[in-house]
Amino acid sequence: MKSLFFLFLALICYPGNPFAANSINQKYPVIDDQVNPAANAKSPIAGAATILARKQVPILCYHQIRDWKPTDSKRAKDYIVPVNNFKEQMKMLADSGYHTILPDELYNYLAYGTPLPSKPVMLTFDDTDLNQFTIAFPEMKKYNFKAVFFIMTVSIGRPNYMNKDQIKQLSDAGNIIGSHTWDHHNVKQYQGKDWEIQIDRPTRQLEAITGKPIRYFAYPFGLWNQQAIPELKKRNFVAAFQLITKRDEQDPLYTIRRMIVPGYWSLSTVQHAMKQGFQ
Repeated sequence: MKSLFFLFLALICYPGNPFAANSINQKYPVIDDQVNPAANAKSPIAGAATILARKQVPILCYHQIRDWKPTDSKRAKDYIVPVNNFKEQMKMLADSGYHTILPDELYNYLAYGTPLPSKPVMLTFDDTDLNQFTIAFPEMKKYNFKAVFFIMTVSIGRPNYMNKDQIKQLSDAGNIIGSHTWDHHNVKQYQGKDWEIQIDRPTRQLEAITGKPIRYFAYPFGLWNQQAIPELKKRNFVAAFQLITKRDEQDPLYTIRRMIVPGYWSLSTVQHAMKQGFQ
């Protein structure tokens, strides 16, 4: 437990970012696509204490899905999951009976107590890396898994990053596209026009690509402050995701916890962390 705790601390302190078949469908049933939070708009949202008391859903955070290179540092391997490791993790989740959920389902569970499927898990991907589309997306489709892709818009169309058509394909396939700022600038440092540059313009761009509203946000580096929450609310975000630090006691929906999966973790370590890290 101590080793996991200190690894969580190390991960949230990371200083920067470099820029099926029918038989399978029967074994891994398809979970309904997103549940619109607006459907419950007339019901009162649960208070912060109630939301904090609900059992947390394990939310896994991935960045690059590729094999390690000789030049990759130990720190880089925290954010690079080798291809076979990722495939084994997806198979483990499916064989263990996990069902992927999307943010609308999580929101309705937290805000209104709407039941979730058995053994829920959320898969999230940050930073727009191309291998999320070419490797992770096909692998997840084997198990009818859906995910959330938090897009850093400065990188769209650049070498080794997704382009607009690929992002739209993810969205059209039932995955959720969320905002991850323009260029991964730390939200705690925003001043003046930073909110327009980092949040407003990327939101408009992603909505133009997907044809859908962008309602979910992931803080770069997992770093947030209380000043950011009213700014996100003004921009119609209904929830925001950090990493593994303590949730805000007044606005837990804007500080939902995620866990980075380091590339060197074994399957048993992933399973243990999912159970223990979200208690």
